[in-house]
Amino acid sequence: MSRWALAEYPDGTVRVRPLRPDGTPAGEPESAPDVAAAVRERPGVTRWVWRSTAELAPRLLEARVRAERCHDVEAAEAVLLGYEGAFGAPRGLAAARARAHRQPVPEDPPPRSADSGQPSLFDVAPPVLPGGFDPLGTLVEVHAGQLARVAATDRPGRMALLLAAESAGTLVAAEMNHTGLPWRADVHLALLDELLGPRPAGGLEPRRLTELAGEISAAFGRRVRPDLPAEVVAAFRQAGVALRSTRSWELREVDHPAVAPLLEYKRLYRVHTAHGRSWLRSWVRDGRFRAQYVPGGAASGRWTTNGGGALQIPRVIRGAVRAAPGWRLVVADADQLEPRVLAAISRDRALAAVAADEGDLYTAVSRRLFDGDREQAKLAVLGAVYGQTSGDGLRHLAGLRRRFPDAVAYVDEAALAGERGRLVRTHLGRTSPPAGATGDDRDGGSGDSGDSGGSGDSGDSGAGTTGDPGGRGSAARARGRFTRNFVVQGSAAEWALLVLAALRRSLTGRRAELVFFQHDEVIVHCPAEEAAEVVAAVRSAGETAGRLAFGDTPVRFPFSCAVVECYADAK
Repeated sequence: MSRWALAEYPDGTVRVRPLRPDGTPAGEPESAPDVAAAVRERPGVTRWVWRSTAELAPRLLEARVRAERCHDVEAAEAVLLGYEGAFGAPRGLAAARARAHRQPVPEDPPPRSADSGQPSLFDVAPPVLPGGFDPLGTLVEVHAGQLARVAATDRPGRMALLLAAESAGTLVAAEMNHTGLPWRADVHLALLDELLGPRPAGGLEPRRLTELAGEISAAFGRRVRPDLPAEVVAAFRQAGVALRSTRSWELREVDHPAVAPLLEYKRLYRVHTAHGRSWLRSWVRDGRFRAQYVPGGAASGRWTTNGGGALQIPRVIRGAVRAAPGWRLVVADADQLEPRVLAAISRDRALAAVAADEGDLYTAVSRRLFDGDREQAKLAVLGAVYGQTSGDGLRHLAGLRRRFPDAVAYVDEAALAGERGRLVRTHLGRTSPPAGATGDDRDGGSGDSGDSGGSGDSGDSGAGTTGDPGGRGSAARARGRFTRNFVVQGSAAEWALLVLAALRRSLTGRRAELVFFQHDEVIVHCPAEEAAEVVAAVRSAGETAGRLAFGDTPVRFPFSCAVVECYADAK
C-alpha cells in the first residue's frame, strides 16, 4: 500500500512525503502548488495521511479530485486519547506533538462554523504550529507515534480497523456535505403553507399555531402560552392534573380537552422552528440541503451535524426530498441493528442463531419467549440494551436472561462497570468518556450520545477510573444505563462506518452519490437504471461490514431498501 503524508504550509503551498508501513519516511519530501495538485499528480497513492479531512477535502472536491483513503490525524488522535483515558483533550497536531515531547499542550483552535452559505466573522485559518516546527515533519512524527500507540493497545488489530473506519467516515462526510441531499424548496414551501398556513407578515406566528393556541386557552378557560412549558404545567395543575413535564407521552395519558390541540401545537411548532422558512433560506442552496456532518460527534462514535437538524427531518417535511428527473432515491434501513450487534459482540449462541435469519428478529424472539407477541419481544430486547430494569422491563429481562444469558450478561457487566466508575469500550476499542465529561450519561441515552462500552472489553479496559465504587445512587444508575448502551450503540456505529466505507468504494465509477446517513439509515441518489445495482451494493456492504467488524459470526446484517422518487414514500 502506498502511503504518503501531506501537509499544507501557511503560504498555501503543500509538501508531501512517502511513508513506510510504520510511518517513518520512505523518501524525500516533494512540493506541490496546492492540495488538489498534490493528490491529482500521485494517482498511485492508496492512503493519504493529513491533519484534517474536514479542512482539506472540500478543496479536493471542488477540483474534482478523489482521495481513495486517508488517515485523519486529528480524528485518530481523538479516539486514541479516549482509549488512554484522556477523553476530550486537545487533539490538534500541535497538541499531539507537545504531548509526545512532554511540553505544555496548547488548546485546539475553535472549530470552523457550519457552511450554511452565510459568511462568518469567526472562521479561522488552518492552525499554525509554533515557530520552528515544520508542518510536514510534525505530521510525519505524530502519525508514526499514533501507529506505535495503536500497536501498544490490547487489541491492535481492532484499534487499527477503528481508526481506518473513522478516517473513511471523514471522507464520506466531506463528500456528502459537498454533494448535499436533493431538496425541492417549492415543495417544502407548499408543505409549510398546508401545515401552518400562508406566510404571516411582520414575523408573526403562523396562522395555524395561533388558532391552536386559542383552542388551548379556551380549553383552560384562560390565556395559556403553549410554547412555555411552565405555563402549561401550571394550567393543568389548576385544572386538577399533576404533570411532571409537557412531554408528548405524558400528555397522552391525560384526559383533558386541551391535550389534543396541545399535541398538535407541539408537532407543528417543531416544524416551524426547526424546518420552517428561515431554515429553508439558511440551509438549502441550488436544490440541495448540505447537512454539515460531524463524524464521531457523539461520545459513542455516532455522527452529529453542525446545525441544520439533518438527523431529525420530520416525516411531514420529507416530501421535499425528491430525486432529480430520471433518478431515484435508494433508502436503506438496517433491520434491528442494535440487537444484531449485541448478538455479534456478546457471542451469545442462542441470540446469534436468531440473528442468523434475515427475517424480523423481534418476531423470532417473540416465538421463543412471548407467545408470538412481537411488541413485547421488542420492548424486552430494547429494555435490556437501554436499561429498563423495573416493572414489565424487569420481568421481561428475566426471561431474556434465561434464554440469552451471554447477551444479557454482556450489557449487565457494562452497566456494572459504569456504576462503579470504570470506563468501558466498544467492540473495536472506542472508550467511553469518564462520568461528567459530557452530558451523555444523564439518562442512559437512546439518542446520539447513548453509548455503551462492551462487557467483553470493559472488565480489562486498562483505562478505568475510580469513583463511587459500588455506588447505587441515581447518578451511578444513570451512568450504568449509559455504559450499558455504549457497548451496543457504539459498536453499531463502528459497523455503520464500515458500511459507509464499503458502499463508497463500490459506488466508485458510477453516477450514484451518497447523500444522507443517519445512524442505521443511508440514502443513495442514483440514475433509475443503477437502482437495482445500488440496492445490491448496500446489502453487500452490510454483510462486508459485519465480517470486518465482528469476524466469524452467523449474525446477518440485512437492509430493507426502498427505491423511490420521494423520501416520504420510503416508509
